[in-house]
Amino acid sequence: MLIRLLRTYLLRYRGLLTVVLALTFVQTMGTLFLPSLNADIIDKGIAAHDTGYIWRTGGLMLLITLVQVVFAIAAVRYGARAAMAFGRDVRSALFHRVTDFSAQDVAAFGAPSLITRITNDVTQVQVLVLMSCTLLVAAPITIIGGAIMAVREDGPLSLLLLVSVPVLVIAVGLVIVRMVPQFQVMQVRIDRINEVLREQITGMRVVRAFVREPHEADRFAHANDDLTMTSLRAGRLMAFMFPTVVFVLNASSVAAIWIGADRISNGQMKVGALIAFLSYLIQILMSVMMATFVAVMAPRASVSAERIQEVLNATSSVVPPTDPVTELTGPSSLELRNVEFKYPGAENPVLCDITFRAGAGETVAIIGSTGAGKTTLLNLVPRLFDATGGDVLVDGVNVRDIEPELLWSRIGLVPQKPYLFTGSVASNLRHANPTATDEELWAALEVAQAMGFVAAMPGGLDAVVAQGGSNVSGGQRQRLAIARALVRRPGIYLFDDSFSALDLATDAHLRAALVPVVTDAVTVIVAQRVSTIRHADQILVIEDGRQVGHGTHSELLESCPTYQEIVASQLTEEEAAA
Repeated sequence: MLIRLLRTYLLRYRGLLTVVLALTFVQTMGTLFLPSLNADIIDKGIAAHDTGYIWRTGGLMLLITLVQVVFAIAAVRYGARAAMAFGRDVRSALFHRVTDFSAQDVAAFGAPSLITRITNDVTQVQVLVLMSCTLLVAAPITIIGGAIMAVREDGPLSLLLLVSVPVLVIAVGLVIVRMVPQFQVMQVRIDRINEVLREQITGMRVVRAFVREPHEADRFAHANDDLTMTSLRAGRLMAFMFPTVVFVLNASSVAAIWIGADRISNGQMKVGALIAFLSYLIQILMSVMMATFVAVMAPRASVSAERIQEVLNATSSVVPPTDPVTELTGPSSLELRNVEFKYPGAENPVLCDITFRAGAGETVAIIGSTGAGKTTLLNLVPRLFDATGGDVLVDGVNVRDIEPELLWSRIGLVPQKPYLFTGSVASNLRHANPTATDEELWAALEVAQAMGFVAAMPGGLDAVVAQGGSNVSGGQRQRLAIARALVRRPGIYLFDDSFSALDLATDAHLRAALVPVVTDAVTVIVAQRVSTIRHADQILVIEDGRQVGHGTHSELLESCPTYQEIVASQLTEEEAAA
């Protein structure tokens, strides 16, 4: 998975990678050339008491060092640019893939897991790319070049490399193999931490209201301890790796000095050559250590890449049409024909055999007990879910055949839990129509019975709205969400229990103000209060996912026992008959 991800998103920057490789090659060759010059200074300068030779060779070494530093800086710069661009592209691909998911797909992964994959997992792979560009690229060049230069200095002594390098690679490999499972568990633990923390921050008021702080603290502590223990296990393995590298490095240096000293005493080797050989030995083993350092990161990056690919390869349950309808003509209409919806793996459908039709200017109300499937039914219209049976038609065309952007532009949805974005009142309302004027915004606020409190807020339309609308009340949040839908002026309005936080007077005023605004549109209202929907043109009664009643208020009072029970629980006989 890691190789596939790198091939897809990193190879597009092969130009930058080529530059990094060229710069690193020049820098590494300079590094490898310095010990040879140092050996010449010792054997030809110091031993021969040739001060001029020492100055000339030393000056050449300084020049090479300067070139090496400049090329190293440039290599790191271009390597960082490639790594950052790679991370940007992967995050962008994940973001656009997630935004194409249906609500069902998002629930399958879980919001905390998706956030972790877009942030933490991408960062892990990005850091690996950065380390590879800055450290790993130089390692094979140094190992191969260093081996050649070491053999050039003394062939027999170079046989030591045939022992030290394999020993180091085997020792590091054994540790890495044991680290992979730990990193897999670690990412799952990070998901769990995000999930618990997100729940506690979002539900802070509920936690405090029921005095559940100790319980929630225990939940977080348990998740935190699990992550800590997994990190410690991975850390112990990582801590074992570097002493192993240092031990092999020092043991190899001692062996080289031991054998080299004997060869010098026999006249088979010069002092400068031994010092140069030691430098090459250290460079080779340090390169192996740097490669090891990157290899330590590879298992975790591999796990992260697998999690990233799971999202990128996931197929959305809502598939866009291959030959979409790009234009809808005629008056607005909404029709459901024998609609059924079943969640994957569920034994029974959530909705079964739902049928109704509404034209422009008509209001359809949907009522039923909690969990009857009312919200699910509404979500089928904008294709937040796709019906598993039957047809949903907008303006006479099956929603599966309509271009998604066109379908969404025809619908104004006010969800059961209205959400406001960080910004201002105006920026939130213009989510529905970016070109809307201030006059249009105020008109929508007036219809939604929100003009009064918005005008009283500091700045009016420019008043600050916190994330999620947490700085306004539930009723104000609902009215702003209704105003946002009104700004769009869609052909179909979907109100999902959008009046539940309003008092009866505000509810009545809002519904009265809506009447002249929605004359050319279809209005679908999901509600729990009979007073909200009693004057609708059609009322759909749903019980356990099935349509048990369909008609006007007066018709259902005579023919639908379920509706009669709902009315009897809320209204007196005089109110019901009025």
